[in-house]
Amino acid sequence: MANGLDDVVAAETVLSNVDGLGGRLTIRGHSLPELAGRWGYAQVVRLLLHGFFDDRPDDAELTLALGQAREDVFEQLLPSLPLLASLDVYSAMRAGMALLPDGDTLRDALLLIAAPAVLTPALLRLQRGEEPIAPDRRADHAADMLRMLKGSVASPGLAKALDTYLVTVCDHGLNASTFATRVVASTLAGLTSSVLAGLGALKGPLHGGAPGPVVEMLDVIAEHGDAAGWLRDEIAHGRRIMGFGHRIYRVRDPRADVLKAVVRQLGSEGETGRRLGFAETVEQTALEVLRIAKPQRSLQTNVEFYTALLLEAAGFPPQAFSNVFAAGRVAGWIAHAREQQTTGRLIRPQSRYVGPVPDLVA
Repeated sequence: MANGLDDVVAAETVLSNVDGLGGRLTIRGHSLPELAGRWGYAQVVRLLLHGFFDDRPDDAELTLALGQAREDVFEQLLPSLPLLASLDVYSAMRAGMALLPDGDTLRDALLLIAAPAVLTPALLRLQRGEEPIAPDRRADHAADMLRMLKGSVASPGLAKALDTYLVTVCDHGLNASTFATRVVASTLAGLTSSVLAGLGALKGPLHGGAPGPVVEMLDVIAEHGDAAGWLRDEIAHGRRIMGFGHRIYRVRDPRADVLKAVVRQLGSEGETGRRLGFAETVEQTALEVLRIAKPQRSLQTNVEFYTALLLEAAGFPPQAFSNVFAAGRVAGWIAHAREQQTTGRLIRPQSRYVGPVPDLVA
């Protein structure tokens, strides 16, 4: 038995490989640096879905089909948005996605991929007392998400930064949300049911819920004035330092370097530049404090640390960070769901009973 299923191989996959010792991420034969900033999100969606749908279009057609899916999601869910907006933005997005068809076609997949990018801006605007903005099918996926959030066309640099983020987080091995997705998919449930399982797992703070607290941590440290002292106090009280450590990586998370470079490209001056400079100082201080306080563990910077800075610069509030993460990861979930259904079997592990045993009757 392995508590937490550590090192247990539960699936064979062509989708991604996480090399925890080498600090490398491979997605369908491509290294992360090959894809991030070089491939658009729609291209990576097409890469992930290769072989899982008979009618998978080429890159240009898929971009148009994804744009059409955004418009269809908006039209279908617009009447429900005011009620959904009464929930927190993540629960509202999840509830909205539950209203989509629970099928297994490419059309169903594209609706699910489009949904977080449509619902998140619409819900945030409604919660600010503003009207939601309809998608533009002709626009790039990430750029359209920003336009729907802000009400104006985003700069090319900011649109590319968000697009790079969506690519960077599109898939990452058999993490908790992907495994949850595959478990449900193994029952031959529809794609919506499978994705909802992933969304449920992603909500937890040990998986996708940490980037928001990174912003809170940076703000508290800025007010406190002594990064090392604050970090040592947190560790002394047994609290986790957000943005550091990973279940698989024993070296630096390669996604952290990609996103750090993206944030740097957004501007070395102004508020983003100042925020980055402060964050880099906190990062180096945290790495040193963690090295001394926990010498037996390798606690390096993970994807959450620079995710927080990038999404903050893009204009998303911390409570919506997991929504944007889901907007990138949903393509990976769908690819894993289809892979499980076409090559796997019903997932049904055993458990070891350690409770009381009833007396046997003679």
